[in-house]
Amino acid sequence: MAAKHSSETSKSSPEAIMADRGNNLDKLNERARNLLKTLVERYISDGQPVGSRTLSQDFNSRTGTELSPATIRNVMADLEDNGLIASPHTSAGRIPTQSGLRFFVDSLLKVEPLEGAALNLLQDQLRAGDLDSSNIVQLASDMLSELTHMAGMVTVPKVNVSALRQIEFLPLSERRVLAILVTNDHDVQNRVLDVDRDYDRDELHQLANYLNTHFSGQPMAEVRRALLAEMTASREAMNQMMSNAVSLAEQALQDDAANDVVVAGQTNLLGFEEFCDVGKLKSVLDAFTQKRELLGFLDRCEHATGIQIFIGHESGYQPLDQCSVVATPYGVGDNAIGVLGVVGPTRMAYDKVIPVVDATARLLGAALSSQQADTKR
Repeated sequence: MAAKHSSETSKSSPEAIMADRGNNLDKLNERARNLLKTLVERYISDGQPVGSRTLSQDFNSRTGTELSPATIRNVMADLEDNGLIASPHTSAGRIPTQSGLRFFVDSLLKVEPLEGAALNLLQDQLRAGDLDSSNIVQLASDMLSELTHMAGMVTVPKVNVSALRQIEFLPLSERRVLAILVTNDHDVQNRVLDVDRDYDRDELHQLANYLNTHFSGQPMAEVRRALLAEMTASREAMNQMMSNAVSLAEQALQDDAANDVVVAGQTNLLGFEEFCDVGKLKSVLDAFTQKRELLGFLDRCEHATGIQIFIGHESGYQPLDQCSVVATPYGVGDNAIGVLGVVGPTRMAYDKVIPVVDATARLLGAALSSQQADTKR
């Protein structure tokens, strides 16, 4: 099938062009790779197209060799033919394409573990202490932003890894009820429920007592499964109080209500030339505000292993087409319970951002594990 496909594919088709490029990339010699690495690093540093003379100076200084601007121009022409660099306008300078950045990240980038003052700062900030998980998550997002000077984001730990300790209901105006969930003896979550009738305080207290008696101490996932079974059971077998209690609890414990992402440092993006275009910046900021699609994108990372890097359109999420995202799951023990990451321009300093994301995920998981251990004592 592969041979047939190859023979029937037009040489000018996108598939054939990408296949040819892939074969050519495998054949890039050491000089071409080093030149591409030098060009990408210069572009990441100052965000400007890199000319052959500048590239020659940088390359010769870094390698101790002597390549003329003419030789460099020839290599740059080959890199451009392979779709790794491009000219953004009529100037002689070149910038890496998204394909060039992907090749750089996959094949040329060297990353060292986070250490020194930055690691110490993270460790100090993410000690669980008497903080609940929401405070720890906020701190993690803040630290991602502070250490990378970009936008940090952390999804709130999924409730289904927690145990329900207590639930309370308080009446609000206009047929709304405030549900107060206490999980793991420490975390408190408030959710406003829309109900089909008014409830008084005594009635809500009775409903909460019923739920606490039957479900306190059980994992949230088990509670939800039990409630689903109750909801599908014959209503005739339940008295009105039980029916009301199950109905309120089912709404309070919906997965969607627990999903959220904490974003910090969005305004850091204003400092990058790429976001001077108001339309592009608004699109990214709207994505942070309208979190549903962003959460859907991040959820895809939760079951991945290690650091995930999405460059430009690789995210599949149009508002981030001009951005790069470095993300990774974080967890307690072997269970992934959320995702954290950094959003910035495609010319981000990947060698600096990746260690920060990796260390933050490990330390956040450790902080949440420590907090859960403390609540069980």
